[in-house]
Amino acid sequence: MADGETLRTGQVEAGIVVADLEAMTSFYGGVLGLEHVNDDTGPGRILRRFMRGGGAVKLLAFDEPPAVANPPNGMMGATGLRYLTIEVDDVQKAVERCAAAGRNVPVAPFEFAPGQMVAVVEDPEGNWVELAQRT
Repeated sequence: MADGETLRTGQVEAGIVVADLEAMTSFYGGVLGLEHVNDDTGPGRILRRFMRGGGAVKLLAFDEPPAVANPPNGMMGATGLRYLTIEVDDVQKAVERCAAAGRNVPVAPFEFAPGQMVAVVEDPEGNWVELAQRT
């Protein structure tokens, strides 16, 4: 940024290319409770947008999914964008919902800093999602 420039306020959106749109929709919308706000379709693709606070998670599915997927082990498996953080009201309850839905919990809830609980869960395609609760 040039001197004197500032970032504009606004939302940040994270996009995830998915192989199974319905499983991912069920997780982000049903299990985590993000609000499904719209779908955008185009030739050979559908983009499904979920909102939470000032941010969005976008699930992008192609008629022919890419042949390559993320390596296993979440943030420890490779460089690049390896996890996203979603703030929730109650980390423990969110983790219980994820576990009940069959999701792996690689990092159980713990107090990251005074008054800040966090945990990490895997979505249906192995992406790591950090759940954060600030009191």
